[in-house]
Amino acid sequence: MVIRAMVADDQAVVRTGFVSLLGTQDDIEVVGEAEDGAQAVRVAAETRPDLALLDIRMPHKNGIEAAREILAASDGATKVLMLTTFGLDEYVYEALAAGAGGFLLKDATFPELLHAVRVVAAGNALLSPEITKRLIGQFISARSAARPVRTVEDLTAREVEVLVLIAQGLSNADIAGRLTITDHTVKTHINRLFAKMGLRDRAQAVILAYELGLVRPGTQP
Repeated sequence: MVIRAMVADDQAVVRTGFVSLLGTQDDIEVVGEAEDGAQAVRVAAETRPDLALLDIRMPHKNGIEAAREILAASDGATKVLMLTTFGLDEYVYEALAAGAGGFLLKDATFPELLHAVRVVAAGNALLSPEITKRLIGQFISARSAARPVRTVEDLTAREVEVLVLIAQGLSNADIAGRLTITDHTVKTHINRLFAKMGLRDRAQAVILAYELGLVRPGTQP
């Protein structure tokens, strides 16, 4: 299956570099480019890509606003991978909450770029400890204070366990092994957890785990 991707970044050198690198792969086709957030929304509507690679900071409409509109218009069919730097920490929480599947540093290596595109396009979250967890930990308290508080009252004890393990970065197979249950049972718990808490994907599950205080910065699996 060929991944249809679009790249949006107001820095021409960065955008061209990513487009050129992605274009070398047989399983990836770049179907559009954009130099700002507003154009990214238009290009996504026209091309319906499987994956939108969006810079967080862009003129006219930032990457977070563009991500929200692209995800809403495609009903989640287009996955979003955000481009960021460690200097933009304050935007990570909002991007995850908006539905971004993960983050990629602008100075990422070629293998890291390809891995990120394939993981997020497949509907999985790219939650590397070096980026997402560290940054969420820095800002979650302040952000949560301004948001409606969610509780675990509607979750079973097992669903809470699964949520914690998701936030710690474990795969379904790892969770099954840790809890001594089957992969199918893990998927059932995850589906129920997502439905109860209104979660789109594993990235938003990590956000929830931090909001609820189930996982704290620096904790290890």
